[in-house]
Amino acid sequence: MLLNPLPDGAGAAHDRLYRSLRTRIMHGELPPGQALTLRGIGKDYGLSMTPVREALRRLVAEGALSLSASGRIATPALSNDRIEELAALRSLLEPELAIRALPRAHLALVDRMEAINTAIAEQIAKHDASGYIRTNLEFHRTLYLRAQAPAMLAMVETVWLQMGPTMRALYGRLNRTELPKNHRMIVAALRAGDEPGLRLAVRADVTQGLRLLAG
Repeated sequence: MLLNPLPDGAGAAHDRLYRSLRTRIMHGELPPGQALTLRGIGKDYGLSMTPVREALRRLVAEGALSLSASGRIATPALSNDRIEELAALRSLLEPELAIRALPRAHLALVDRMEAINTAIAEQIAKHDASGYIRTNLEFHRTLYLRAQAPAMLAMVETVWLQMGPTMRALYGRLNRTELPKNHRMIVAALRAGDEPGLRLAVRADVTQGLRLLAG
């Protein structure tokens, strides 16, 4: 029995492995600094070295994995300076995506985000770190898709990918017991069509925890 079967669907094995590992890293299923080996991944997924090598090469190129001079591949263990840099990127890009989405934020979308908030609260109650990260990113992505700015969203998702393992560590540091208050403020601003309030709420939400971790 494979430990991590590949997702169903068409496509080369290396591409499906890449997407599977990318999702796991983005959702914080792997802790910072965890070493990965070609042999270990091949065994877990039932693949030969060639597709594993290609998938890892793509993830290293995206910054989802680090490659040392000795050839060691691991999830990134970010320095404080790097965390601050990624927090700054989020504070620039995500409020802009939210503002671009605001004119298209119909009531059904806002209701959907409310439902995702309920799912986030359930993950918090279960103390499920990766479940929390997954639903939290779903909350943001649901809004940002309405911005119709795919290049900007792709940049944001690359930041999320690089932050995934660190977000797992942050979740443990915060010891969260309730829904982030900024999520409520984001939903309220959307309902009111409040552009300045939305910008402030998104910026606070995406930087507050990261700056705490860096501090």
